[in-house]
Amino acid sequence: MKISDLFSKKPRTFSFEFFPPRDEISAVDFGINVGQLMKLNPSFVTVTYGAGGSTQERTFALVDYLQNKIGLTCMAHYTCVNATRERVRQDLKYLVDIGIENLMLLRGDPPFGQEMFIAPENGFQHASELMAHTHENFDFCKAGACYVDKHPEAPSLEEDIRYLKVKVDAGADFLITQLFFENKNYFHFIDLVRKAGIHCRIIPGIIPITSYKQIERFTRMSGAVIPGTLIQQLESNKDDPDATYRIGIEFSIRQCRELLARGAPGLHFYTLNKSRAAVEIFETLSEEIGI
Repeated sequence: MKISDLFSKKPRTFSFEFFPPRDEISAVDFGINVGQLMKLNPSFVTVTYGAGGSTQERTFALVDYLQNKIGLTCMAHYTCVNATRERVRQDLKYLVDIGIENLMLLRGDPPFGQEMFIAPENGFQHASELMAHTHENFDFCKAGACYVDKHPEAPSLEEDIRYLKVKVDAGADFLITQLFFENKNYFHFIDLVRKAGIHCRIIPGIIPITSYKQIERFTRMSGAVIPGTLIQQLESNKDDPDATYRIGIEFSIRQCRELLARGAPGLHFYTLNKSRAAVEIFETLSEEIGI
């Protein structure tokens, strides 16, 4: 099923992101965690792949398994990395052949050893170009990414939104935000994109901070603004794993509660292939507001 077809039936969707297990031990953990998350009956799941497209084949195998063996609605990530037009044709035809109808189209991170992204010969420099090419040649439901606190490479939020409009006009059916922690920034972002003429569904992406070490990594990878009070709480308890976990979970629950109360069209959880935090957040919200 196309995810866009779900929207007319579900005013709010709840979804999870996975990545392919790296080895046999990770595969066992992944199976256990997926089992826990599947009990929550997600609207859909997405499957990413490693930097530089390093696990693309495993991504395709995993979406095949989750959709065709488990019965989930799946979205495969696909990036511009090493994506010549011929490679795109072959890859997307394969996904069509195995029944995948949904794609998250991204530029992707530079391949290992490259500081800046360089488009492959006869490939794509921007996600908007990949979006347009896919829209013109295939019949997928297509999602794009957006940044509440702006893309780290963008000179300003306003400039970032101008490029986002190009991507949406190229064929994006909906957007999922990168992780963020300041809800006021999300709602400000929504106001700005609506004024810019972007009217598709924009699903907030949520990731709980469950350890102090994650703060620097999340800030570096996404440019996300982390509230100073949360940083102080985590720093004060950085040597107590149980306390830092609880602080992060309680913050995420409050964040999700407010987003839904103020009209967000669902939640997309970046699980990092771990179920405990996502399950606890989801079950708490379910008891409170019946999601």
